[in-house]
Amino acid sequence: MTEFATFAVLAAALVLLWRAAVEARAIAFHAAHEACARAGLQLLDGTVVFKSWRAGHAPGGGIRLFRTYLFDYSEDGASRRQGFVILRGREVEIVGLGPTLVGERLA
Repeated sequence: MTEFATFAVLAAALVLLWRAAVEARAIAFHAAHEACARAGLQLLDGTVVFKSWRAGHAPGGGIRLFRTYLFDYSEDGASRRQGFVILRGREVEIVGLGPTLVGERLA
């Protein structure tokens, strides 16, 4: 019975990690889509791609997981540039379009 319990706990942990990753990706996509819309740009491929994660200190204390996502956008439909979204936990830390910083929340 202990093998089954161990397996059940591991399976539950994997499901929770997968769900958190799916939610974070959706938040990053919404932030990228919103930034492109505000700047009058076209979000290409309709998606964001996970690049990396790291643990770091959050403002106000504590350690949070920072995730970085990349996306491609175009100004004219022919060119292709790359932007990024950094999440702190489930909050958008920063969105960048090329060399231009688009939005930042440090609350």
